[in-house]
Amino acid sequence: MAIVIFFISHWLLCVFFQSFFQHRYAAHRMYSMGPRTEKVMHLLTYLVQGSSYLSPRAYAILHREHHAYSDTENDPHSPHYFKDVLRMMWHTKERYTGILTRKIQPEPRFEGGYPEWKLVDETLGQSWWAVLGWVALYTAFYATFATSPWMFLLLPVHFVMGPVHGAIVNWCGHKYGYRNFKGADKSRNTLPVDVLCMGELFQNNHHKYGSSPNFAARAFEIDPTWQVMRVLSKLGVIRITTPQRAVYPEPREVARQSGAGAQVA
Repeated sequence: MAIVIFFISHWLLCVFFQSFFQHRYAAHRMYSMGPRTEKVMHLLTYLVQGSSYLSPRAYAILHREHHAYSDTENDPHSPHYFKDVLRMMWHTKERYTGILTRKIQPEPRFEGGYPEWKLVDETLGQSWWAVLGWVALYTAFYATFATSPWMFLLLPVHFVMGPVHGAIVNWCGHKYGYRNFKGADKSRNTLPVDVLCMGELFQNNHHKYGSSPNFAARAFEIDPTWQVMRVLSKLGVIRITTPQRAVYPEPREVARQSGAGAQVA
């Protein structure tokens, strides 16, 4: 039971901080917070993600490229340009590493506005010794609490949890599910898998209205990360700075159809 609880907790916390800090804060600046609070969230993100920690800077730049070139040949991870998910994520990894090490220079419009902390992002985040330390900690926990050999099959997922989450979101969110809004890309909302991804699989909603802090748009859609953000906002920990524009049906579409109906009548 301890292993199952640890795996589920680690998964949900990793996904949450990726969605909350690296995605909605670093890449999109959907909310603001004080410098001390930012440092705490930055450190918590590293401690939770461990061996699969993602630099907010590299993540933000890569994600902004994804929005700008969604489902085109310049998209760093569109499933429509790769034969399988492994090839897609390897290409993503290569681009991410290039941006992380500054060997790849992104377009100026994709830079800036993200938190940077040399100690966490470079000294720890890029250290193989730190990665091996996290791997050893996860392994020690399994060696102590695993009650069946099959449980060790879950262990490797802890090592690369961030990329596994990214693979699910970028592959499924642009191939499977339904669309609330028309758009140039092929983004989709994938239910019920989204429950495991803390709102990240409402990709169609997010790509249509990239700055909306709540990725859900319909009554039956629930964005868990947004629910946490609402609580943090009420407590004064963060301040939501971008308006909610992902609303279904779109007000302008309703107005257009109402106007067309009036003309017919």
